[in-house]
Amino acid sequence: MSEKTTTVVLVHGAFADASSWNEVVADLTARGIPALAPANELSGAARDGSRLAAQVREIDGPVVLVGHSYGGAVITAAANEADNVTGLVYVAAFVPDEGETLGGLNDSFPATEFGAGLAPHTLPASDGGEEVWLSIATDKFHQLFAADVPDAQADVMARSQRPVAAAAFVEKAGPASWKRLPSHFLIATGDQAIHPDGERSMAERAGGTILEIDASHAVSVSQPKAVADFIVSAL
Repeated sequence: MSEKTTTVVLVHGAFADASSWNEVVADLTARGIPALAPANELSGAARDGSRLAAQVREIDGPVVLVGHSYGGAVITAAANEADNVTGLVYVAAFVPDEGETLGGLNDSFPATEFGAGLAPHTLPASDGGEEVWLSIATDKFHQLFAADVPDAQADVMARSQRPVAAAAFVEKAGPASWKRLPSHFLIATGDQAIHPDGERSMAERAGGTILEIDASHAVSVSQPKAVADFIVSAL
């Protein structure tokens, strides 16, 4: 019996949507590699990870999870609930250990201007109360998130971004699945959202394959072939 083909599942992070993987998906599928980019609610890694895991369990065969930015926390959580996950790829992403918060990790990295560019929104919560969600101010998005993306494209990204729940940054991470699964790390050296030193520190702590690329946080948009090549090397 032949081995089943590995499916690549790409998970977007905060202030983005699944379209941020469009060119990577196109590249992978052109190489004959099944690739999916599901929507991510951005409500907190535990819930988002459980929902992702449910989708991954429906896939017949092994899966490599790829997470960008906050999506790194989501794939870390999801891999604990889906036995067919065989590897993890972190793209300019958070790589939390158990008990850590994304806000706490950010505070341990050198400061960037990113926090000053966030815009809070108070929205109705499912329990009838209110909750705060965060987006990037439209006039700051290009500089802080996608500096190497063409102006017109970055403007569309800014106007179609998905906000993230502020609570996601204070939620404590569960068990670190990267400690038991092969893991790979792409560091964007021009990142203004997660400091490159932070990305590097988390990757070195995890002990996996590391590749550094001169790119903004939106590396999957600005350099999709390089990202696809890295994913293929992880396979």
